[in-house]
Amino acid sequence: MNGRNFFVLLQARWARGTALCVGLDADYDKIPHHLKNGDVRETITEFTKAIIDATAEYACAFKPQSAYYEAAGPDGITALIEIAAYSRERYPDIPLILDAKRADIGSTNAAYVEAAFELGGFDAITLHPYLGKEALLPFLDQKEKGCIVLCRTSNPGAGEFQDLVSDGDPLYIHVARRVAAEWNTNGNCAVVVGATYPDELAKVRAIVGDMPILIPGIGAQGGDCEKTVKAGKNSKGQGMIINSSRGIIFASQGENFAQAARAEAKKLRDAIQSYL
Repeated sequence: MNGRNFFVLLQARWARGTALCVGLDADYDKIPHHLKNGDVRETITEFTKAIIDATAEYACAFKPQSAYYEAAGPDGITALIEIAAYSRERYPDIPLILDAKRADIGSTNAAYVEAAFELGGFDAITLHPYLGKEALLPFLDQKEKGCIVLCRTSNPGAGEFQDLVSDGDPLYIHVARRVAAEWNTNGNCAVVVGATYPDELAKVRAIVGDMPILIPGIGAQGGDCEKTVKAGKNSKGQGMIINSSRGIIFASQGENFAQAARAEAKKLRDAIQSYL
């Protein structure tokens, strides 16, 4: 492992006045045309490094979505590893979250741990809770790494299972309770709750206490910044990892794409801070 502690890094970024997570969703089709030179790896890497450089001042974390890199084939996966290494070298104080939503039986998860934390060098990863604590132990045992468990997701159909009532409460409430009370024995857990559901976000915050919450859904997905901050902040006025991806990194298709991303990152960072 790389010796970095996700939560120490995150706390330091919060202390510097930012709860903004910049989602590095490097969708090749949306990368500005002038960067495309026929080399997929180079194009993705050049674009994402420029976004990292432009937005680092305002980021509490960077979160690559692995699907976009995997979709680009071996070149995309190589790019993902190179981008993570670049960020660690240039901005060692900014934690890296791999948005991969992994979940499987324990032996397979052990391989996922090696891929994400040893090969990729990431500081945290998103996880499905469906297989239970026993299956996730290879992740939960990594004391320095963030285990960010899906709880109430931002997609419109999230309630199909997450709102099913058992013992008087919806499933997402049971997930929040279990993660906070039983899975977080190493103090390395966080949960995911979408900005598109501020009422549910407030309920989860009440359950998990000061635990970090990764909050996607601001920007392109329509989440309200003010409602999100008021529902999601913890007792210290912190605790949030508020993610925006497309609204920042694809703010411009022109040669000014990096400057436009920086402007959008600052705008959202400032908006978040204004509601604390």
